[in-house]
Amino acid sequence: MEPRPNQVSEAEALDAYSRAVISAAERVSPAVVRIDAIQRGRTVHAVTSRVGSGSGFIFTPDGFILTNSHVVHGAAAIEVTLSDRRQFLADLIGDDPETDLAVIRIPASGLAAAPLGDSSRLRVGQLVVAIGNPYGFQCTVTAGVISALGRSFRAESGRLIDEVIQTDAALNPGNSGGPLVTARGEVVGVNTAVVLPAQGICFAIPSNTAKFVAGQLLTAGRIRRGSLGVGGQNVPLPQGIVRFNRLTVDSGILVVWVEPGSPAARAGVREGDVIVGFGDRGVATIDDLHRALTDQHIGVRSRLTVIRHAETVALEVIPEESSLRESS
Repeated sequence: MEPRPNQVSEAEALDAYSRAVISAAERVSPAVVRIDAIQRGRTVHAVTSRVGSGSGFIFTPDGFILTNSHVVHGAAAIEVTLSDRRQFLADLIGDDPETDLAVIRIPASGLAAAPLGDSSRLRVGQLVVAIGNPYGFQCTVTAGVISALGRSFRAESGRLIDEVIQTDAALNPGNSGGPLVTARGEVVGVNTAVVLPAQGICFAIPSNTAKFVAGQLLTAGRIRRGSLGVGGQNVPLPQGIVRFNRLTVDSGILVVWVEPGSPAARAGVREGDVIVGFGDRGVATIDDLHRALTDQHIGVRSRLTVIRHAETVALEVIPEESSLRESS
């Protein structure tokens, strides 16, 4: 039986798929780099060096490169190898372990750069291409689809990264920091992690997050986040307390310690309080509180709602910058 005129043959469809992957790879591969991060250590006998490798991509022609924070964090030296085999020592502009993103720069200009696309336009099932240097194999290309959007993934720092892209484009050690690209050659994600021993479950930080973080790192070298100075744990709330206090959440953060002199201590937070709200939003978990403590709240008087002796208590707190404190 002959195919209908508007019916695409299997060979034609495969050709179209291949052309899309080839086009994306050819556009972006010149901007993909290998990153070798040299970590120095000391034993009782000698000073030692260890080299960890990853990927990155040039996003401006004057040598600015995006990669993962865990690839370069704490490195004594960073060596970058371009697709044409030229090598440079890079400077760390800034890194943000909370989003697992970093910006480095090499002393070069007129470089091929990969444009950052709009990750909010992605759709589940959309073709994507991952490019990187797994196990040191330069500019390896894998293809797959967007498996899911809006995932959450916990960074090595312990913080939750929101709106993460899930893909089945194969990633391996060394892919970290490389670009996730659409068929049009736009970078929509920064590859960051693989779930092991599962197959086909890989994650990338969305390009819109990367744009924001890169902009902050370029201007200030860091990302500002708020902190209250408390330690806590997630706990469920009895339904009677939820109904009596007309809460919008059914769990909260049990305060197990308050740092002396912290914003929380000055606000009157006590051990045993359960935090259920910050500002005008409910807070059900520690991750919710981290999300709420944006840089806009640093130094700004805000309402903190806690459950104390089964009743809500509204406190006023002025968050400080989290770089000064390690707690929430």
